[in-house]
Amino acid sequence: MTDGFDSDVPSPARMYDYYLGGRDNFAADREAAEAVIASHPDQRQLAQNNRAFLVRAVEHLAAEGITQFVDIGTGIPTAPTVHEVARRTHPDARVVYVDDDPVVLAHARALLAEDRAVAVVEADMHDPGAITTHPDVDRLIDFSRPVGVLFVAVFHFSPGDEPHRIVEHFRRRMVPGSYLVLSTGSSEGLDADELAEIEAAYARTPRGGHLRTADEVAALFEGFTVIEPGIVDVSRWRGFERPTHISILAGVGRRPEDGDVVGRRAESGDPAT
Repeated sequence: MTDGFDSDVPSPARMYDYYLGGRDNFAADREAAEAVIASHPDQRQLAQNNRAFLVRAVEHLAAEGITQFVDIGTGIPTAPTVHEVARRTHPDARVVYVDDDPVVLAHARALLAEDRAVAVVEADMHDPGAITTHPDVDRLIDFSRPVGVLFVAVFHFSPGDEPHRIVEHFRRRMVPGSYLVLSTGSSEGLDADELAEIEAAYARTPRGGHLRTADEVAALFEGFTVIEPGIVDVSRWRGFERPTHISILAGVGRRPEDGDVVGRRAESGDPAT
């Protein structure tokens, strides 16, 4: 163990890498991930669904003219990355990746070292002020213009009301026309035994696992207008339906113009499991 890094402690980012078939993980990560897979065999499909949602959401934001992105809790780089997707539409797109896992940071920095329009920032999402005041964020992200802020599959590792506090910090800095992209694990449809199994599997990670109800996820979009199809399972967000037993709820919210009606849902979209 060096500089606070302990390979015997499972990392959610490296567990996610394992679900996606990656190799940047350790025995402790694989053991914890297999405990989840043992009780929920479609966990790998769930991770793939979530990754596909990320790509579709970034494509939509880019089509809407967003050229700058902050990806918080980015995880180990997986192709296509956020900047690769955004640059299909905007070759000059700028992206800041934020994470606090040393393996994630090492891989991301090695991959992106020569790209001056991309930065990798070491920061904990629970200290959002350290993110918005970071020199690399200040260099690349102009919060006086619309920005896409991404929290994809990270808030189920954040306890209590912390996600709401974090989102609110960014919302106050996002001008009208900005977008919030969010997905998080849901407790919808799971019984008490299943919830206990998942919590036990993630208990060794630094902050544990925290699944939320559909209403709790909807509340994170306060101050945003959620675009169609609303807050739905990741497999249903403008993609092919490959539902899994565990649900990750996802949505994309737009910071409304002054005078617009602010809501949590698109008119035709209801929270779904």
